[in-house]
Amino acid sequence: MAQKAGRHSNISIFIPHNGCPHRCAFCNQRTISGTAAQPTAKDVRKAVNIALSSPDFDGANAEIAFFGGSFTAIDRRYMIQLLEAANQFIVSGKVAGIRISTRPDAIDGEILTILKQYGVTSIELGAQSMRDEVLEMNRRGHTAQDVIDASRLIKEYGFSLGLQMMTGLYGDDNVGARYTARQIAALRPDTVRIYPTVVLEGTELAEKMRSGEYYPQGYEDAAKLCAQLLRFFEQKRIKVIKLGLHASDGVEGSMVGGAYHPAFRELCEGILYYNLIKETLREQYPDGGDFTVYVPKSDLSKATGQKKRNIARLAQEGWKVIIKGEDDIDGTERHNTRTCKIEPIHQPDSPAPSGDHRH
Repeated sequence: MAQKAGRHSNISIFIPHNGCPHRCAFCNQRTISGTAAQPTAKDVRKAVNIALSSPDFDGANAEIAFFGGSFTAIDRRYMIQLLEAANQFIVSGKVAGIRISTRPDAIDGEILTILKQYGVTSIELGAQSMRDEVLEMNRRGHTAQDVIDASRLIKEYGFSLGLQMMTGLYGDDNVGARYTARQIAALRPDTVRIYPTVVLEGTELAEKMRSGEYYPQGYEDAAKLCAQLLRFFEQKRIKVIKLGLHASDGVEGSMVGGAYHPAFRELCEGILYYNLIKETLREQYPDGGDFTVYVPKSDLSKATGQKKRNIARLAQEGWKVIIKGEDDIDGTERHNTRTCKIEPIHQPDSPAPSGDHRH
């Protein structure tokens, strides 16, 4: 994977289900990773060299990322072989570091010392929930305290900490998801990933769904919840680096229920933009009318919403809007926040807009 210079990117190496001591109720790693093959050191070198050959690749902002399994729980010799293959690119200065994903109960001082030795820079923990009853019901095999202990240890050793959470799990609800978000934020991670539960064929959740024991949340309701969580983490200055499974994650052919949409994050962003525009209109122009809403060009599709749904919803409430993207609305230094400027159309006697509004 390569991105334009200046933007962080991952060279992703998937290790499907390898090292996991438990089969979680929601897990089918072969589907999520799109492969069942275990990568070798040679595969690691090949993937990195392909990325380095891209003219847009910026190694100074890139990490070699071992995802898909519990990296620190795999066979120790195999883990070190993969790390050695990746480390040569760190030592040579071609890539900035190594990112791994693992379980909270597969972290200790010995493991962290090894990871530091081989140039690992970021560690992501699959917390999923901070409610012990939810973790138990979904067969995670660890506790919320394991997440707390591992997170503190990771930060003490100087690694960048990432935490992953899921919404809509068996036995969980929106109140529980917001509780998990607050507990995760209290650990001060550098990054967060939010995954609404997608029910995959071949999992325990699929069986429970078919038996009527589990009713997964659909993507519309999940988007409303995840929009709240996204806003919450933004307010805490914690970067949400992924929100929802992407089509490239190989889920479309195997999902049997749950909260999947190929542009899930944009759905959530659209909800937040709708809230911002509506609140601003309600404050400045409560009697309705026709307006032009200016947003940063990069946010235009988010502000209009999927299939222009935000425009339609605002019209139903009395505000007919045209949404335009502009270069001169500052959107470059924002920390995942939204901004807009609203001007009335054919209303010369209306009060002047008070400027940009940020959400």
